[in-house]
Amino acid sequence: MDQNALKRAAAQAALEEVVEGAVVGVGTGSTANFFIDGLAQMRDRIAGAVASSEATAARLRGHGIAVLDLNDVTTIPVYVDGADEINARLEMIKGGGGALTREKIVAAVAERFVCVADESKQVGVLGRFPLPVEVIPMAQAHVARQVVRLGGEPRLREGFVTDNGNLILDVHGLAIDDAVVLESKLDHVTGVVTNGLFARRPADVLLLATPGGVRRITRG
Repeated sequence: MDQNALKRAAAQAALEEVVEGAVVGVGTGSTANFFIDGLAQMRDRIAGAVASSEATAARLRGHGIAVLDLNDVTTIPVYVDGADEINARLEMIKGGGGALTREKIVAAVAERFVCVADESKQVGVLGRFPLPVEVIPMAQAHVARQVVRLGGEPRLREGFVTDNGNLILDVHGLAIDDAVVLESKLDHVTGVVTNGLFARRPADVLLLATPGGVRRITRG
């Protein structure tokens, strides 16, 4: 199976996690897009969706799925999204598509976070994939200096602005043994909006697509 086939298989499996009659949170990226395409087949059986990016919102609307403002939603039983890396504790690096802040907000509201990924995203130690950090533009240089002190090599994502009007520093050269600690340290740097570590709020379920089928892995 090629990687797209694996992503599609994980996304298809995630449809079984959706709570009918309720609002579903939807992430951003290629695997999430496969999930949206499948969700279109059951759009009449959900109350609508909360999108983690403008791109996701546009794809949902293109399939006739109602997109709701998170401020108008009290509960999200399930949030489905992909990951750039995920470890055995279901901690993740996310934000390759630049939507990390809104993804983190929707994940915080959701009762259950279902991560959909192909087996290439599973790692022993996080950090091979550059860690995205969303920063206020005027703080770019200050944040970069602080990141260097934490052992990372920050590089500005050229020509990219987030849906929130901010910049992304992609941090290379990290081997993240304690993702919770690093997530907190980065979030306490003045000028950081958030970072792409999902460790304080990891996934609850991982649907991992392999050539032998989709494995359902739960946290704890």
